Amino acid sequence: MAACDQGYLCEVCGEEVDNVTVSDLYLRYVIGEVDAKQLPTTPERHLGCNPVYAQFIVDADFEPVLVEGPFDKRTLDAEYVSEREDRITRGWRRLQEVRSLNISINEYPLE
Repeated sequence: MAACDQGYLCEVCGEEVDNVTVSDLYLRYVIGEVDAKQLPTTPERHLGCNPVYAQFIVDADFEPVLVEGPFDKRTLDAEYVSEREDRITRGWRRLQEVRSLNISINEYPLE
């Protein structure tokens, strides 16, 4: 397959990131940490390939991720963890719905 026929490749595992619902890049875009202009040039990862972000997704439909070491949310400030869990979980939920909404990419981010 020609490179132009592929989506973004994960910089960690090298596999194609099939859609936005599993995209670390689009999660960061939805929560306001990546600007739309940066999307074409920012490295992509699967959510599972970025456990430091994935650990903050708290939803029955997302398998919990544990991180060992200095970025383990269990060792971080409780207020910070609560804020990150809220924002990143809301962003992940938004990603789950945008594929079926038929909306412009500019409408993806959280309000």
